[in-house]
Amino acid sequence: MTLEQLRIFIAVAEREHVTRAAEALCLTQSAVSHAIMTLEQEFGLRFFDRIGRGIALTPTGRVFLSEARAVLSRAEAARSRMTELTMLKGGTLHLWASQTIASYWLPARLNQFHTRNPDIILSLTISNTEEICQNLASGTLSLGLIEGAATEAGLSLTEIARDQLVLVVAPDHPWSREPPLPRDLTQARWILRERGSGTRASFENALSDWGVDPAQLTIVMELTSNEAIANAISTGQAATVLSASVVAGLIENGLLHHVEMAFPDRRFALVRNDRSLSPAEQAFTQFLRFSL
Repeated sequence: MTLEQLRIFIAVAEREHVTRAAEALCLTQSAVSHAIMTLEQEFGLRFFDRIGRGIALTPTGRVFLSEARAVLSRAEAARSRMTELTMLKGGTLHLWASQTIASYWLPARLNQFHTRNPDIILSLTISNTEEICQNLASGTLSLGLIEGAATEAGLSLTEIARDQLVLVVAPDHPWSREPPLPRDLTQARWILRERGSGTRASFENALSDWGVDPAQLTIVMELTSNEAIANAISTGQAATVLSASVVAGLIENGLLHHVEMAFPDRRFALVRNDRSLSPAEQAFTQFLRFSL
């Protein structure tokens, strides 16, 4: 049973005439008769009584007409809904983004995307780079926004922005008066993001490039919140490395001191697997591409 057969059956049933139905559908009379015969043979039922040169619905045919109309109506509703999604007149865009991107870089762009596509419902899950990459590798997600490099193989990255890490301490920390050399970094206490975060990975990569073993750091706290780390640093004697966008306001207000140390730029990236994108996801990736 196909939708085309149902469409033919409904046309014949409504007119109780094969020729008129064929004319209305722009089909040959034989094609219409064959469709009706195929349906009756499939179910082993008669939907029409042949009365002289005419036809009339049987009681079974009247039941089937009601069901056929319902099926065709649902099919048309599905077609209409899919057309709406293609035209971005509905649907949901659920993004996963690492914390710095989600808190500082992404909100303004979500507002811009919403202005252009007001019928798409937006939602956001904040995670870290490692977890986002794991979900992409397992196929749970189609795309994500991460800091630094992908932590899983087989993912494609497109750079969407550059970011700068900065070393910060409290204003009364000794490093606020005399910046350290890379070899001195192991002499401090540190409050850092959790393992798996892009910020932590970028910091440790920089240390390794300078010949400093990250395992030699004295880490007194690992926190999953950039803001919690910044506040802890401003009220204690530990050091940390965070995105400049996180600490700029605190530095400007004198609550944190920026220690001069040149960390390499890192990238913010759109990361994808091989899964097909929904119309809303396609629209968002195109929006990012043209807004760069």
